[in-house]
Amino acid sequence: MNLTRQVIKIKSRRGLQPNLEIASNSGKTVPPSPKLDQRHDFTAKLRQESVLPRVISYVKWQRAVNHALLKGNAPPEMPVDFGPLSMNLDMTTACNYACGHCIDWDILNSPVKYAHEKLLSSLSQLIERGLRSVILIGGGEPTLYPRFGDTVRFLKERNIQVAVVSNGSRNEKIREVAHLFTPGDWVRLSLDSAYDQTFQAMHQPKQNVSLEEICAGVPGIREKNPGLQIGFSFIVTWRGAESAEKVSVVPNIDEIVPAAKLAHDSGFSYFSAKPFLRRSPEGGEVMDTGAIEDYRSTIARIRIAINEAKKLETPTFNIVESTNLRLLESDTWRDFTKQPNTCHMQALRQVLSPRGLYNCPAHRGVGKAFIAGKDAYADTGSVAKTQEATTSILRHFNAEHECREVTCLYKPVNDWIEDAIKSGINPEELEAVADRGDYFL
Repeated sequence: MNLTRQVIKIKSRRGLQPNLEIASNSGKTVPPSPKLDQRHDFTAKLRQESVLPRVISYVKWQRAVNHALLKGNAPPEMPVDFGPLSMNLDMTTACNYACGHCIDWDILNSPVKYAHEKLLSSLSQLIERGLRSVILIGGGEPTLYPRFGDTVRFLKERNIQVAVVSNGSRNEKIREVAHLFTPGDWVRLSLDSAYDQTFQAMHQPKQNVSLEEICAGVPGIREKNPGLQIGFSFIVTWRGAESAEKVSVVPNIDEIVPAAKLAHDSGFSYFSAKPFLRRSPEGGEVMDTGAIEDYRSTIARIRIAINEAKKLETPTFNIVESTNLRLLESDTWRDFTKQPNTCHMQALRQVLSPRGLYNCPAHRGVGKAFIAGKDAYADTGSVAKTQEATTSILRHFNAEHECREVTCLYKPVNDWIEDAIKSGINPEELEAVADRGDYFL
C-alpha cells in the first residue's frame, strides 16, 4: 500500500485540533494549529513514512485490547517486536551543579549507576525493536558518565539520531565526539543567563567554571562539525518563583536580550527560551503561574524582550520560543492540561535512567510512573517483562487525573492516536508524510 496517497479521515472530538494538515471534505487543506512549533509537532513526526507503520501496529493492538476487555476476555499481549521509537536516556544521576531551579533535585547524585555492557545491551535490544532517536539528558549531567563518548559512538554507528542536553561544564567531552553527529542531531547547553554573576547564582557550579568559558568552547565544537546545531537554552524565571523545595529562583527576564546576543556572538545556532517549571506535590512538571508577580506585566516584559532578541536573527542564528512559553503568553496553557485517559506516548517514548524506566520525562523518578528497573531492556527476558509492565501502565496510569496539572505537549498527538483507536476507520488509511529526518519525541 502506498501510504502517502491515503487520506486522513480522523477528526478530533476534543476541541483541540492536532497540529497537522488534514484533507477536508471540500478538498481544501486545513492549516496546522499555530500553537505547536515543528519541534513539538509529534503528530507530524509520527506520520513520517518510516514511522507511521509503528503507529498503525499500535492502533491495531489497542483496538484488540479494548475489544477483548469489552468481551471480558484476556487482552492480547503487546507485539513481541514492539518497542519505543524514542528514548530519553539519563546517563547518570551525578551532577556538578546545584541549580536552584532544577526540576530533578531530589534524584541527583544517588549511588545507582549502569553496568555499561548492560546499558549497551539495552540499547541493542531497543534498536532491534525500532528505536530511532536518543536524547542524552536529565537526571544528572550526561558528560559526567565515564563512557559518554563510547555511548555516543555506539549509537551513531547504528544510525540512531542523538541529541545531548548538557550544562556546558565539560564541553571538551562533546567536542571529542562532535564529528560523529549527523544532520538532525543537536546539542543544547542549559545556561539561562547573560552574565557570569547570574550564572553562578542560578547554577552554583561545584567546580571553577564561568559562563564565558563555556561559551568560548562552542567555536571549538563547531570547528569539528560546522553543521551541528548547538543551542543556548534559557529558562525564563520571574520574581516569586520557587522550586518544589521552596528555594527562591533567581529572576532573569532582564537578561533575555543580552543572553541572546551572547549566544549570537559565541557561535550558537539558536537561542531557546522556555518558561520555568517546578515539580508539583503529585510529581508532575507544572507551570508555576500562581507565583508570577504582576502576571500581565511580567508576560509583557517577556514578549518585549523576545521581540527585541529576534532582531539578532540571521540565516544561521534563530530565536526559538518554546511552545510552553507561547501557551503561557496567550494564557492557553490550560488547554494542554486536559489529557485523555490513556497516554499512548508511554509506549512510543520512555525515559531510561539508572533509577529505572519511567513513562514520561515529566514524571522522571516518580513512583507512579515507574515501569521497570534500569535493566528493563537488557535481554530478551527482561524485554518481555517490560512489555508486560508497559501494557499494564497503559491501562492503569490515568493521565486525565495524574497529568491534570501538566501542560503536556503530547496532548494533541495522544488525542490523535485515541481518535485513531476509537474511530472505526481502517488504521491503514492514516496518511503518511515524507520523512523529514526528525525522530525525537
